[in-house]
Amino acid sequence: MSEATILVVDDEKNTREALSKILREDGYDVIAAADGYQAMDLVTREMPDLILADLRMPGMDGIELLSRTRLKGMDVPFVMMTAYGTVETAVDAMKKGAEDYLTKPVNIEELEIQIKRILAHRSLLREARELRERLREKYKFTNIIGSSPQMQSIFKTVEQVAPSRATVLITGESGTGKELIASAIHENGPRADKPYVKVSCSALSENLLESELFGHEKGSFTGAMFTRQGRFEVADGGTLLLDEIGEITPSTQVKLLGFLQNREFERVGGNKTFKVDVRLIAATNRDLEKAVTEGTFRRDLFYRLNVITVKMPPLRERSSDVPLLVEHFVRKYTKENEKRIDGVSHDALAALMAHNWPGNVRELENMVERAVVMCNERIIGRQYFPLFSGSNEEAHSPEMPPIPGSSLEDIEKFAIQKTLEAVGGNRTRAAEVLKISLRKIQYKLKEF
Repeated sequence: MSEATILVVDDEKNTREALSKILREDGYDVIAAADGYQAMDLVTREMPDLILADLRMPGMDGIELLSRTRLKGMDVPFVMMTAYGTVETAVDAMKKGAEDYLTKPVNIEELEIQIKRILAHRSLLREARELRERLREKYKFTNIIGSSPQMQSIFKTVEQVAPSRATVLITGESGTGKELIASAIHENGPRADKPYVKVSCSALSENLLESELFGHEKGSFTGAMFTRQGRFEVADGGTLLLDEIGEITPSTQVKLLGFLQNREFERVGGNKTFKVDVRLIAATNRDLEKAVTEGTFRRDLFYRLNVITVKMPPLRERSSDVPLLVEHFVRKYTKENEKRIDGVSHDALAALMAHNWPGNVRELENMVERAVVMCNERIIGRQYFPLFSGSNEEAHSPEMPPIPGSSLEDIEKFAIQKTLEAVGGNRTRAAEVLKISLRKIQYKLKEF
């Protein structure tokens, strides 16, 4: 099977045919052209993996052929062939995008080495690009699960904010997906191919956090055996996520404020000033405005961080997303565990939607993963969710109407009552979850 397609372009018939024969013997598919115009037509039709072109040809020479392929957006690699007297021109061709050049008469062994090297390099670049695309798809904000109005509003905000340089503050309870939104902002912006660095501010002591963020010089404190770059340096050109920003101490707050004001900092124990280009995203489950009022968080730092705010809603406020999330997690964990499960039973799903979810999406994911692992049936019933399996649990309330065996009115009444409980009595929100009008909710409640 051929490794690649190579286009040989040379106005000298003997050279063209000899090179084509050798390259075919090496296992390549070879196409040939006698001049630049024929070559341009073949490039468009055949999309070769590499072009071996003579530099000097009548009509369209090698450099013009290179320029025209680039103007058409084709990134096919070029190797130029040139006589000794035109090496300087060949070097100029490399400046314009050629991979390399060979002098005539061509050394066949050198040619074969060059082709293998260039094609191997291109293959690595292609694999890296495909990997980045897969990662970008994974964190693409449109793939974050959520059809509720709250999540749709967040998606629009992310879409608008991602291309900018603005600092973003993401707030919300633990488990709501703050880190996923931060990743989506990075992956959908112009820094997507640059570093994305995450720091958990709550996991480190004050001294360790400062060293982690700003780096330190050798001997700056006990145990500092060598100079170390901080996360700001590592993230230069990219994005830095400071998770649980509300946990940092007053001293670290001062240093962070200094960085946000002029994008400069000094390593711990050093006096050299470093300047970096880093986009900052901060996340917290704390009420920073309350912390400012209480004096535990600097007001000026809060304003610096709070340029764009994304508030993640708790799962209990978007229970209409629960079925989508459950479906997603069932697919994910059935694939991971190589099981065949078709879904979740209606009564189990009703119980999941009615639950308050103090741990939010993370709690739901853990519960679904356990259910998938423990389930030995094609449908996951409520008995596989420990939260609802006990006789005294909420999901086994005598209010739950048996299906079949209940009238449509009983089922409708139960659905409306349980949905209202799940959304804290908010009738408008209940209407959105049930996909019916607010007027119908009011009418049914009066009827009940």
